[in-house]
Amino acid sequence: MTFDHPPGASEAQRYSAADITVLEFDAAVLKRPGMYFGVGLDDPRLPALALSAATRHALHPATRVAEDHSLTSEIVVLGDLCFTVTIDQQHSWSASPPLGYFDSILGPEWWLLAAIATLCTSTTVEMWSDGRGFRQELAGLHPLSPVQRVDPQPGSGTGITFAIDGHNLPPSAAFPTDLGTIDAHGTDCTAADGPGYVVIRDDRPGNQSSTRLA
Repeated sequence: MTFDHPPGASEAQRYSAADITVLEFDAAVLKRPGMYFGVGLDDPRLPALALSAATRHALHPATRVAEDHSLTSEIVVLGDLCFTVTIDQQHSWSASPPLGYFDSILGPEWWLLAAIATLCTSTTVEMWSDGRGFRQELAGLHPLSPVQRVDPQPGSGTGITFAIDGHNLPPSAAFPTDLGTIDAHGTDCTAADGPGYVVIRDDRPGNQSSTRLA
């Protein structure tokens, strides 16, 4: 593949496919976090926008997962930079979940949740279906161990615990205490209302509250 160049372009101005660097997904997120969250890695708004991203993705999953506004989910804020997402999702696999990014069980069907994992010092992913449960610990998006069998939760679903890396964030960076400020749809949502919703619960001491977003 080559690119069109203006007449008279010098050799230094000519590029081909050989000049293109293909980044792994996590490297792409860290290089251009604004494409996923709207702010940089040192912006104090990053935790709030990551929480909004998780909420939007639960309500607007990939088409091969479910229709928009059809899944029910719960998000629990455990600390200023730690939260869990649990999604009641019907899995299509029967024996074990397929491997996704870097041979983890977090795959591109949940690409925005994977982008959040890239921001984390640790991520725990659980999936369960048909009486089978699986868990894997990640550092960023990279597995720390093979997939492990665990006792499953009832039904079928996905649960992820995120611990966002605060190294580049100011000390005041944290999830919002007003859960009503979470953007559950973004500017591009045109889907009709459906049965799906997300309950967000704040379990931080002194901040106990919850809200339902649909």
